Amino acid sequence: MKLFSNIALLLRLLLWLIAIHSFVVGVMLIILSCDALAFFGFEVIEKFFSTQGGVFHIVMTVAYILAAINIGKSDLLIYFSITAKFIATFFLFSYFFLESHIWMVLLSGFGDLLMGMMLLVIFVNYKKREHVTKR
Repeated sequence: MKLFSNIALLLRLLLWLIAIHSFVVGVMLIILSCDALAFFGFEVIEKFFSTQGGVFHIVMTVAYILAAINIGKSDLLIYFSITAKFIATFFLFSYFFLESHIWMVLLSGFGDLLMGMMLLVIFVNYKKREHVTKR
């Protein structure tokens, strides 16, 4: 299949897209006002926690970029990235269903699930291709 002829490029592209997404979310969490965050369903009285969440997203951006830069030596970072996406999915869905029905939390849960699944599928195929190539 042509799609998998350059799986490393596809994996690298996905990691860069996830990094860009994480960076944009992080910056928005830092710079948006309490009123703007309320539009997304968040009741923010103090900006500390949204800013902390923004910084966390930027830290994750660094991990995604490091993985994307050197795919061949980034297995642990990619496993970490996949795990982070699934932990985020679990947290976001749990928070939505058990704590507060914030539409952006549910949407974010589906987004993290999709990114995690795509990353997992592409990485598994990359590892299979790498294994076949090493023979």
